[in-house]
Amino acid sequence: MKRLITLIRHAKSDWSHPELPDFDRPLNSRGTRDAPKMGKILGERGVDFDLVISSPAKRAITTAKTICHEIGYAEERIEQNRDLYLASAAEILHAVQALDDSFKRIAVVCHNPGLTVLANVLSSLKIDNMPTCSIVIFETDVDSWKSLKPVSCRTIDFLFPKRFKA
Repeated sequence: MKRLITLIRHAKSDWSHPELPDFDRPLNSRGTRDAPKMGKILGERGVDFDLVISSPAKRAITTAKTICHEIGYAEERIEQNRDLYLASAAEILHAVQALDDSFKRIAVVCHNPGLTVLANVLSSLKIDNMPTCSIVIFETDVDSWKSLKPVSCRTIDFLFPKRFKA
């Protein structure tokens, strides 16, 4: 059984208001430009999801909603998971392993460094950093999300905004 897991790092956040708590930081102008662009790229490639889970941090959920809008995934179907806020690779993997097996194509929107570490753990991919608004798409043959383990995926694509400069 083939399953698709897509890891998405939130778009670039705004640091112009240092008094804001980290959780409440919005996207900056680059982030608001890159998120729809990356969503359109996913849509053009025919990528869609049965489930999108996101950190509820403002920059992550805004990225998730924007990308979902571009691919036609209803915003109200996005599941916010507080455990994904600044989660480690192990915590993100645990959140995926806990998903219902009826979902075959999932996306996880959250933060570094956990996402980069998980991307490297899931497959033979070796990247130093997932840039903001980057997307890594994996395919796996596991029968259950509970069976998702290190090096159990094949990398399908690694997409990031600078790769698609106009």
